[in-house]
Parts: sequence; C-alpha cells; structure tokens
Amino acid sequence: MSRRLRVAVIGAGIGARHVDGFNANPDLFEVAVICDRDLARAAALAKAVTAGTLELHGDYDDALLARADIDIIDICLPPFLHAEAITRALRAGKDVICEKPLVGSLAEVDAIEAVVRETGRVLMPVFQVRFGNGLARAKHLIQTGAAGRVFLTTAQTHWSRGADYYAIKWRGTRAYELGGAFLGHAIHIHDMLTSLIGPVRRVSAMTAIRVNPIETEDCGGATLEMADGSIAVLSVTLGSADEISRLRVMCENVTMEGHGEVYASSKEPWEFTPKAPKDQAWLDAALAGAPVHKEGFARQFEAFHAALMAGTPPPVTVAEARASLELITAIYHSARTGERVALPLEADHPAYRGW
Repeated sequence: MSRRLRVAVIGAGIGARHVDGFNANPDLFEVAVICDRDLARAAALAKAVTAGTLELHGDYDDALLARADIDIIDICLPPFLHAEAITRALRAGKDVICEKPLVGSLAEVDAIEAVVRETGRVLMPVFQVRFGNGLARAKHLIQTGAAGRVFLTTAQTHWSRGADYYAIKWRGTRAYELGGAFLGHAIHIHDMLTSLIGPVRRVSAMTAIRVNPIETEDCGGATLEMADGSIAVLSVTLGSADEISRLRVMCENVTMEGHGEVYASSKEPWEFTPKAPKDQAWLDAALAGAPVHKEGFARQFEAFHAALMAGTPPPVTVAEARASLELITAIYHSARTGERVALPLEADHPAYRGW
C-alpha cells in the first residue's frame, strides 16, 4: 500500500534541487522540514516547497532525528560531513537519501554499508543524472543486443569554474571537498558511463591544477579498460570557455551521443547513428520499446518511493556508489603514483582508507 512520506532536507544549498524533485511527486512526498544553520537560506528555500506544512530548523540534532513523523532524512551537506550524518540518521531508524560523493573513501563506504545491514534501513545515494530518457534509449540498445559490441566511449566534462565558485571556503580543499574536478564535477557522467557499459577493469590517469589556485585538481584525463574489453577515455577541465557534458559511445552497429544540458546530459536530445549496412528503419525498430519516464531527481525519487513501498532495492544502491568511489580512488592513485591500477580495490590497497 502506497503512502506519502515526510522528508527532512538537511542543507538548503544543493537541497534546492532535491526540493524540485519532491515537488514533482506531490502524491509521494511531503517536505516537512528544511534544516540549515543559515535560517535565512532555509526560509528562502521554503518558498519553493509546494505542498504540506513546513518547519525550519537550524540544527541537525537528536530531537529532529527522534521525530516519529519524519520518514526520510535527505542529506545535502558538504561532502566531509556525509559519513557522520548518514550514520546518525540510519541509527535513528530513518531511511536516507544522500548527495554525491557519498563519503570520502572505500573504508567509509564499507563502514556505512555495515550500518545499513545492522539497522535494516535503506540508504539511496544520489545519481540523478543517470535518470534521463536519452540514456535510457542507449541502455535499451545495449541491453537488447542491438548496439552490438562496444568499441570506444568518450566522456567529456568541460566546464568553467573561477574565483567566484571557490569563494565558498570548503570548495577546492582536500579536507572538505575531498577531491577536485574528477570527484565533484565529472562524477555524474562517469556514473552514466559505468551504468551503461558496466564495470571498469583497469585505470590509468593524470591530474593537474591549471585553472585556479586551489588544492584539488581542475584538469585531468584517464583511460579505462572496461570489463567488456572496450576502452573509455575521460577528459575533465574547469577551464573551458563553454560548458559540455558529453558521452559518445561507438558500437558495432550504432554510434550514440548525448547532447543534453550540462547538468542533465542523460536527457534528450541524443543522437543515434546506424552503422552501414544498418539503416534508419532498423534503428527505429531497435529503439522501439525503450522506456520513457520522468527524468532527473523527479524520476530517482519516484523510483525510490516505489522501492520503499515494495521492499526492493533503491534505484541507486550503496554498491553502485562504492563502484563510483572505487573508480575515483583508482584515478587519484594512478595520477599520484603513475601506476596502472587494476580493479576491484580490496581493503589492503594503499588508497583504501582515502585517496
């Protein structure tokens, strides 16, 4: 039986995007609390909430976590605060949504997974960009076998970030942001890559600080050997004149390329080009039956509600967040050491407790 779930949004910055996702599902969710140390910012976000009776809180405290009328804690805090905030919410008996990156090391994500098992609660990491109808059509071609073997994939995160972006003091720091452009900016398109093509087998990477005087990288590149034998080439910069998030997948029977918005690169328009002797009629038939849903946060949250009601795994799992962090760990370890890094990474790897 379905019911409307009450949510406390912790952090009114990134939390604004989450509120849009909850607003898109008014029969499924009610934003009941917005919590932020800056009550003026919380109050400004409260104006965007379209349904229900809303409260503002200045502290993420035990009293809030103890409330029986809160079903979900939605964590939208800076990355260095995620691990503690997740653990407190799970142990308080709440289901949890948490922004990317989930935590700051493989050791932390394994510890969080142990708390999930201990408490029996559900934790859903946020990867809303994978929920787009363009990417869904690409997945349909691969999953049905119509695309054939994947040859090469390119993933481009070419964005622009300057001094105004880094005026927020925790950004660009290893201690608080935990990583740079690979972690904070390219993480979504790289999640799209692995959700489409599958696991990574080996990683070789380089990083550089070229654009801003910060501690973390703002340029980088990586070459991945995928488990299916295909190659993926990643390029990342925060110094581009224009902004592009683009995934291009060259397969045996078709080349697929996303042209969506920077923050919504899985959405349409996507371009699908059949490879001779295939033709457009063949491609149209191959694409028939591809699913069409809500997109972005709206779709991820809708699917989360369905999973909670059915008692099934959430649409993004802790294991998938771990795979994302494993790739990040391998990229940073390779860039630091010059080594080609094989995955998976076990607890005895030198970067297991942090990159």
